[in-house]
Amino acid sequence: MTEAEPLVTVEQGVLRGCTKTSLDNGEFLSFQGIPYAKPPVGQLRFKAPQPAGKWQGVRDATTECDECCSKAFKQFFGKEDCLYLNVFTKHLSSKKLKPVMVYIHGGGYVTGSSKAAIYGPEYLMMEDIILVTFNYRLGLMGFLSLNDGSLGVPGNAGLKDMVMALKWIQRNIKQFSGDPNNVTIFGESAGGSAVHYLMLSPMAKGLFHKAIAQSGCATNGWAISTRHGAHLLADVLGIHAHDERVILEHLQQVSAEELYEAAEKVWDPFYIGRYRPFAPTIETTTHEPAFISEHPLKIIKSGRYNKVPMIVGSCSREGMFVYAMCTANMKKNHLLSDETLVPASLNLRKGSGKYKEVVEQIKRFYFKGHDPKSNIDDIFRVYTDNFFFYEIYRCTKLHLENNKHPIYFYRFCLETELNFMKILYGYTEKGACHADEFSYLFKNSGTVEVSDRDSPEMIGILRMVKLWTNFAKHANPTPDKKDPILPVEWKPISKERFYVLNIDEDLTLLDEHPEKEAMGLWDTLHQRYSVTSKL
Repeated sequence: MTEAEPLVTVEQGVLRGCTKTSLDNGEFLSFQGIPYAKPPVGQLRFKAPQPAGKWQGVRDATTECDECCSKAFKQFFGKEDCLYLNVFTKHLSSKKLKPVMVYIHGGGYVTGSSKAAIYGPEYLMMEDIILVTFNYRLGLMGFLSLNDGSLGVPGNAGLKDMVMALKWIQRNIKQFSGDPNNVTIFGESAGGSAVHYLMLSPMAKGLFHKAIAQSGCATNGWAISTRHGAHLLADVLGIHAHDERVILEHLQQVSAEELYEAAEKVWDPFYIGRYRPFAPTIETTTHEPAFISEHPLKIIKSGRYNKVPMIVGSCSREGMFVYAMCTANMKKNHLLSDETLVPASLNLRKGSGKYKEVVEQIKRFYFKGHDPKSNIDDIFRVYTDNFFFYEIYRCTKLHLENNKHPIYFYRFCLETELNFMKILYGYTEKGACHADEFSYLFKNSGTVEVSDRDSPEMIGILRMVKLWTNFAKHANPTPDKKDPILPVEWKPISKERFYVLNIDEDLTLLDEHPEKEAMGLWDTLHQRYSVTSKL
């Protein structure tokens, strides 16, 4: 074996990788396009993944495989045969096994992939860890659900793909010098909510040991689906049948591209006022194990979940993303529409007296009688809180009640040329947009090249990489009190103090979250109206 052609043997066969270079010019080994499940095609479409088969000879693992099917910007992307993962490591035969970090990409459960153009490993591979990234099924392929339990399509196939990937890691990661007993899952946006779902699922028990949920949790309104998507899709395709077995047979025969074209006509509102047709769902009775069969809040409150050390947090102005989404369609501007203000979880009938009262209460708090459009930051704040932050904050406080492991909370505010999303939208207002932080963990071809070690971009990268990998190694993001790149001790939250690490040009530990007053408003609304608050 040469450095240019590393070989590794996993359960299915032999892989040939290649050597690449990290940000600090160190070498690491790259193995891409490794199948972790059978291609989910034909009779396996919409169903739980099956273990991957073996291959003969040496499999080329030097290039990426296709991303999973999705449709964005009027274009169809990807293939059904997409359940592949990538492993990056510094050593194949280290005597000491290394911490494993498994990243789950975002994209609202409808788009995205593990492609290195967005999630390049060069930053994280400065540290002596094993990094794994992978694809999972998206949209209707990953989240179509049927009520007939005998059909084997209860939903959450995309989340079950994640479980299958984690099982593959448990069986094979030692071959890459990875420690199967020290696995950290982390993800952003939909990936952050998926991390949270994996904590709540009995299927994932024992498959990971730490969790980092960035800008997402299982109770965010956009991370929960109703169970009507399949019937809506059937109507669009002209499948006029009530029998779900008949519907499934037809849906398994239609081409993937035609399915995704039809799905575009099934309105998928990324608005908190409506539940989505294709996203994680609470499974009904089935003949196979359920990923999740109770409401996430009920599971958290019961304490029946996978308790591990956690890092949780969000960007300071997540709502910049929502603002852009609401104004993207100039023919139908949804900015400040009621459905973008009032969460469906409040269980209020749209247009009712109570509903209108809540709309006005929210507007009074955030806009204080002024024209909302006179201060765009007020709009960013309301969308940050109701689309993302409140549910993250609420779930974190609930976990504190019965998770004895440390929970670290952060607020990402840093603004440099690496803030990919904010730069993409052209915002100049203060704050970090949704998805701005992952470009400090992964090399992103859409951002600037970083070389100046004293630049704010490089310092931001070094800090984020160090915090995240320290946590993976030690369950403590700041174990070294003398580390000059991390001049603060990040304390876990407690019932007495809700500590928040403010990640900006300087690192600052706050005694409480700066949006505490706003959280009080949402607490009051949920206690008064939400049925989930009584679970």
